[in-house]
Order: sequence, then C-alpha cells, then structure tokens
Amino acid sequence: MNRCLVTGAAGFIGSHLCDALLRAGYPTVGVDCFTDYYDPIRKRANLEPARSRGLRVVEADLATASLDALVADAEVVFHLAGQPGVRTSWGGFELYTTRNLVATQRLLEACTHGGVGRFVFASSSSVYGGTAEGSLPETAPRSPISPYGLTKAACEDLIDVYRRGRGLSAVSLRYFTVYGPRQRPEMAFAQFIDRIAEGVPITVFGDGHQRRDFTYVGDAVAATIAAAEHGERPSYNVSGGETATLLEAITEIERAVGRTATVRFAEAARGDARHTRADLTAAVADLGYRPTMGLADGIAQQVGYSLRGGLGRMAA
Repeated sequence: MNRCLVTGAAGFIGSHLCDALLRAGYPTVGVDCFTDYYDPIRKRANLEPARSRGLRVVEADLATASLDALVADAEVVFHLAGQPGVRTSWGGFELYTTRNLVATQRLLEACTHGGVGRFVFASSSSVYGGTAEGSLPETAPRSPISPYGLTKAACEDLIDVYRRGRGLSAVSLRYFTVYGPRQRPEMAFAQFIDRIAEGVPITVFGDGHQRRDFTYVGDAVAATIAAAEHGERPSYNVSGGETATLLEAITEIERAVGRTATVRFAEAARGDARHTRADLTAAVADLGYRPTMGLADGIAQQVGYSLRGGLGRMAA
C-alpha cells in the first residue's frame, strides 16, 4: 500500500488514521473542508502531529470541488469525510444528503476515472438500527432508525453499485461507538469527561442501561488499515469486542477523573439504538483484527488527554 488519500483528515478518526499511515511510512494526503460542526480550530490542531510528519493537507469540499486531480496519484482512498450526528440528523436533512451521499458519489466517480486501486469507506453501526441483545453479523438486516444511519446505508449501496458496475475494489467498515483522544466535543464521553471534571451535572438520555460495543480509536484505525490491505468482503464490523452499559462507562470515567458524577436523566433520544454488539468473526478471519484496548484503559487514555488540555484547547 502506498500513496494514501484520507478524506475527513482533520476529524476524530481521520486524524488518527493520518498519524498511523505516516508512522508506517505511507505518503499521505489529507483532505478536509473544516466545517463548523464543531470548532475548526480544534480540527486544525488535530492535524498538527501528522503535519509534523509530512502530511500534505488540501482544503476542499467533496460536494463541489474538482476531484479528479485530487485522487490522481492515490493508490488507496480512505473516505472518512461526512456529516456526523445521529440526533442532529433529524433536522436539515439536505446537509446530510449533500455531505454524505452527494460527496461520496462524486468521490466514487473520480476514483473510477482515476484508476484508484482501493476505496475504504467509514460506515457506521447505525445502519443496523435499533437492535436487541445478541451480536450482529454483517449479513444482519440493515434497518436504520435515524436519517444519519439512512445516509450511511445509502452510501454503502452506492459503493456496491460502483463495485459491481465499475469494478471498483471497495470495502465499508461499520464502526461501533468509537471513543478516545480527539473525540468530537458533542459526543457522550467527551461531554461527560469535561463536565465531571468541572463538577457540572451530566445528562444521560434514557435510563443509562443501554448497552454499547465501545471501540477505542486506535483499534478502529488498525482495522481500517487492515481492511485496505486484506479486506475481501463488502463490509466489516469494527468494534471493541466487549460491551458495557452507559452507566458502567460513566463509572470508569469517574474513576479516571477522580470525581463522582451528578447524573440527570432525560427522555431517550430519537435514533439512538438500545443495544449494539458486533459479531467480529469476519474481521478476525480476513483482517486479523483483534482489539487490544479495553474500556477502562481506553477511557483512561481519553481522560488523560482531555485533562491535559487536548490539542484543540491548546490551539484555542
């Protein structure tokens, strides 16, 4: 694998992926349009470690920019750009169709014209929808319960069209609740850490007993690179391999922060799955994927990063 292009490079997972690719010796270009979904200063700070290793950054909007030249020299395109947010996707759906569907279709078209050897897409466990107890294989029915999840499922379908119709070598990765340093500020762990550290009450939507298959960002990145190198199936689940309730995760945050949380409960949010649990059989068999970071240690890493100020705060 050589000459990599990472879209959404300044984001949470994208910036860690750029770091890992450059550490492994792969020449990498990062693309981002630095939207205001959260403070662009934080996003630019996310890229500083990769810039110091030689990352070239292109500022471009995939929904409008000319993409042929952008992908011309890329052997592998990691497409992590998109509009995030399950809860916010209930309003302003046009933004999600533009930044997820339209941008992905335009990038796929450019990749087929440019002869890109491999296309890796960041999908989401949200494509499965609300799930009962039990692990989900990739063959499980997709039934998204949020507009965000719908756009991710539609992107997977678009990729399948280009795989079958244009011969594009492509794979989609269904990430399960990724956490760790540089997590977006509106995500649950990031909010909980800041508020518990400051002695401010936290809000839990639902009863807190919803169960998640949490995934440390370093494990997600390892699976992403392995999928580019070895993935043979259309999609793979990527998770931490063990589940915990939200309240159990909060207990770990309390332990790492050294303070007790004041928890307030609110009505469950629309579009949030009750339980998520990935079947990793395919990822283990094809990618050699084995998550290495347990929840307690991973939360300790994120808490340590946050309490040290984080790159985003330092830049601000």
